[in-house]
Amino acid sequence: MEKRAYGRSGEMLTIIGFGGMIVANTEQRDADNYVAEAIDKGINYFDVAPSYADAEDHLGPALRGKRQGIFLACKTEKRTKKEAWESLEQSLKKLETDHFDLFQLHAMSSLEEVDQVFGPDGAMEVLIKARQEGLIRHIGFSAHNEDAAVALMDRFDFDSVLFPLNWVNLFHSGFGKRILEKAVEKDISRMALKAMAKTTIKDGDVKKYQRCWYHPVEDKELAALALRYTLSKPITAAIPPGEMKFFRWAVETAENFRPITEEEVRILKKESKDQVPIFS
Repeated sequence: MEKRAYGRSGEMLTIIGFGGMIVANTEQRDADNYVAEAIDKGINYFDVAPSYADAEDHLGPALRGKRQGIFLACKTEKRTKKEAWESLEQSLKKLETDHFDLFQLHAMSSLEEVDQVFGPDGAMEVLIKARQEGLIRHIGFSAHNEDAAVALMDRFDFDSVLFPLNWVNLFHSGFGKRILEKAVEKDISRMALKAMAKTTIKDGDVKKYQRCWYHPVEDKELAALALRYTLSKPITAAIPPGEMKFFRWAVETAENFRPITEEEVRILKKESKDQVPIFS
């Protein structure tokens, strides 16, 4: 599988990452098998968070004996120094590791949160201290809000940003474009979420996939186009929806990756017209 550079570090990551939600609320035996399958496919980028149900509890044991060569990313949704430090320590313990390759502020959603993490006793103190002590190697954040993401990148030299880069969003409102452009300008690695998402779950809709809070693209060929659209942008890697079926589709697409064509973009634009974007 193709690998791309993670920022200025010189490290190379597979263009598909393994999202920890895949092993949430599952049997340990299944989690072990899913992780082993991903590694057998060459995947070296794994991402998880404390808020992904019990994913950390399963991913740690599943990576036992396999940690070498894995770029392991984790997150904290805590905004204060005390809580973020406790979160980091607990995640390190659950993941059975002495360090994270990437530690991220999770789901930054407002300018108020930006001020909080950079304020007195804010969470950024923890990330900086943890990097100095070797507990983490790189500092990043995830965001579902463009204003917050841009403000963060203007306040600190982050190593990466994890954000939604989705075909329907971009065609309808351009959501994600500002984050992408600012990250390119700042030479911050771009990690994509929601590439294979399709539309929102409306009242009365059946939620078919419990690990997705949106409707994913269920047509395999269209899902491949959506993912290739995102992977054709200047990003390092994309994390598929938290279901093993979609992860396997993503791996298959990535193993045969080719940049999307103008004709294929026109197909996606046509398909997106009647969809409600998950972010606007």
